[in-house]
Amino acid sequence: MGKLTFKGGVHPYDGKELSKNSPIEKYLPKGEMVYPLSQHIGAPSVPCVKKGDHVLAGQKIADAGGFVSVPLHASVSGTVKGIERRLTATGTMAESIIIENDQQYEETEFYSADPESLSASEILDRIREGGVVGMGGAGFPTHVKLAPKDPAAIEYVLVNGAECEPYLTSDYRRMLEEPEKVVAGLEIILRLFDRAKGYICIEDNKPDCIAKMKDLVKDRPRIEVKELMTKYPQGGERTLIYAVTGRQINSTMLPADVGCIVDNVDTVTAIYHAVALGRPVISRIITVTGDDVVSPKNFTVLTGTCMQELIQAAGGLKTEAAKIVSGGPMMGFALYDLNVPCVKTTSAFLCMEHDPVSEATVTACINCGRCVKVCPGRVLPSRLATLAERGDMEGFEKMNGMECCECGCCSYVCPAKRPLTQSIKSMRKMVLASRRKK
Repeated sequence: MGKLTFKGGVHPYDGKELSKNSPIEKYLPKGEMVYPLSQHIGAPSVPCVKKGDHVLAGQKIADAGGFVSVPLHASVSGTVKGIERRLTATGTMAESIIIENDQQYEETEFYSADPESLSASEILDRIREGGVVGMGGAGFPTHVKLAPKDPAAIEYVLVNGAECEPYLTSDYRRMLEEPEKVVAGLEIILRLFDRAKGYICIEDNKPDCIAKMKDLVKDRPRIEVKELMTKYPQGGERTLIYAVTGRQINSTMLPADVGCIVDNVDTVTAIYHAVALGRPVISRIITVTGDDVVSPKNFTVLTGTCMQELIQAAGGLKTEAAKIVSGGPMMGFALYDLNVPCVKTTSAFLCMEHDPVSEATVTACINCGRCVKVCPGRVLPSRLATLAERGDMEGFEKMNGMECCECGCCSYVCPAKRPLTQSIKSMRKMVLASRRKK
């Protein structure tokens, strides 16, 4: 039987050999800690500490600002220096809580619980209080995702272990070194959905993870491991659901509309920590990699840690990097300042000796159709980009521009080197802003 996959996609150089054999190392920060209040989709967290307060690691420093929001917790012990606007990896300035790290790492008390003794509402409360969000990059509050209108309609819980983005190996190391936590987290989610089956979805370029996971779940009838074809963007929510279940969703739908819940490997682990151990999200695994990094590594990093420190912990840079990206090369954010904090959704820092994007010369579209062939959203990227460049919002919507998932496949294969994804992404933001005004 062929490997599970989807229509379209590309096979970029994956670069995973740089850091895949690097075991997870714990990194303790040295400088001040910066905690942006918006580390998730939805309302920003609301500070519940003030300048001069002494806090402990794991202590709540900001409450949820609404239903679609989560609390924020200190990852170190120390003194609150103030609340001010600071630069983030996306290039925006965000209101942030600044804590002076006292290097003592004293923790508040955590209250563990037996998940089997908890009701569904108690499980969701512990997930919410733990500040758990989608840690694959989206940052959607997990307690909201796990509370659909009709829980009985959920048939599949998909654990996204594809890690299709080039260079990233944090999920790979998590599955290899702590697979028990991933399985335990999935079992907690399955307690919320009596009819659902759990699928741990892994690309076939990770045979050691597949073997380890299969051995762990062989006696668990509600959990299976699904092997996926290695292809980008196999780990996208829509493409993953289609590959595993054959069901399709569009931009107006949620996975729950087709009976699915999708969570990243790190998110599922965070659910286990929050529900079983009572530990909030104050750390995550981050890959520091790229051909300009002296010693690419995977670190367990406390949220709020300065990115500059992490790069130095990986041996620093070989040269003055041509480009540094927060995330992977396909969907990450290029940085112009390294003095930005690691947050809940930070998966990697990629440092490259050469920048093929800025070095490329953009020419006219030759109507070759390559962008159409690789598009997993089945739209016409070249036409959509032209409409976006003209500012034709109406035409853009008519040609289903909102179905673009911004994966970057079209820009990757374009022989004319047109910034197709960037143009489409900008227009999508304008359309969403216009809809909000109406």
